[in-house]
Amino acid sequence: MEYRTATPSDIEAIAGLHAESWRRNYRGAFADSYLDGDVYTDRLAVWRDRLTLPDSNNYTVVADLDGVVVGFAHTIFDDDPTWGALLDNLHAAHYVKRQGIGTSLMSETARALVEERPARGLYLWVLEQNTPAQAFYDARGGKAVGHETGGPFPGGGTAPSIRYAWPDPRILIVQGL
Repeated sequence: MEYRTATPSDIEAIAGLHAESWRRNYRGAFADSYLDGDVYTDRLAVWRDRLTLPDSNNYTVVADLDGVVVGFAHTIFDDDPTWGALLDNLHAAHYVKRQGIGTSLMSETARALVEERPARGLYLWVLEQNTPAQAFYDARGGKAVGHETGGPFPGGGTAPSIRYAWPDPRILIVQGL
């Protein structure tokens, strides 16, 4: 497995993985009509902008397995003056779950954040209904520090969400990656 900074050549793979992950995990929060529709085209536009317009405030890392993108994480470094960098996306293909890819993507994200913004924390929002993700973040030292209604999401819909935070993201860095 190789972890590397995403490039424009990864746009289609990331968009496909993102769309598949949303369809699989976000039912009940996102509108079914949106998830049953052309989510891929929507995500393709987002990732085309993110990976072709230079922005030193964003960092996207991919997990590359023999030339196939099987996971990615996208972070916005200076998102919030209190909580720091926003881990806006963290997704792994369903068939590679529970193989350490999410942990490694978070480690690479933390490594980049500490290098670029050493005094910043890291946070993310997770849907309240996504209890497996909450268990994953708990196991990585995340602390639930707030609740609010998330959304409106693409295509409509809102859902209770939990803010997880790592005031010192160095806790996420796994040595030897």
